[in-house]
Amino acid sequence: MSYIVIFISAVFVNNIVLAQFLGICPFLGVSKKVETAIGMSAAVAFVMTIATLATYLIQKLVLDHFGLGFMQTISFILIIAALVQMVEIILKKVSPALYQALGVFLPLITTNCTILGVAIMVIQKDYNLLSSVVFAISSAIGFGLALIIFSGIREQLALTHVPKAMQGIPVALVTAGILAMAFMGFSGIV
Repeated sequence: MSYIVIFISAVFVNNIVLAQFLGICPFLGVSKKVETAIGMSAAVAFVMTIATLATYLIQKLVLDHFGLGFMQTISFILIIAALVQMVEIILKKVSPALYQALGVFLPLITTNCTILGVAIMVIQKDYNLLSSVVFAISSAIGFGLALIIFSGIREQLALTHVPKAMQGIPVALVTAGILAMAFMGFSGIV
């Protein structure tokens, strides 16, 4: 039952973008087209799950064991950057089609703060390994859900008349605020 609570909480109630405010840069930058948002969501889901698993193991087996907890952030950043590079190299050799599909999204994920944020939150919440993976997958689904909904709304906004002063980022920010308030409606679930 606790895994279901983690899932619902991470996807709807404590959405990584709309409630935690992590990943705002890709949320605003990659949300102009739905297909681009889907690609970014898939890449984030893949890397977030693997990165959370790797950082959890490093934290528990190395940093905590040797009393190096103060090295957590820099270690996690290096692990995530190395992991993204490894995934990029492996995908290029093993599955060129998937590598082409992910395209520019893999290098962008290296600087995506949602990956680091989820890895740190897993340690702060003192989750076990399975709970950590469930939280990572759920957070990635929540990120993707918010990004895809937001990109659909932005595509529709591009077809409507928006006052000149509100065009571009201003209307996107107002829309993101309304979307965040809509997600606040789920707060009574968990």
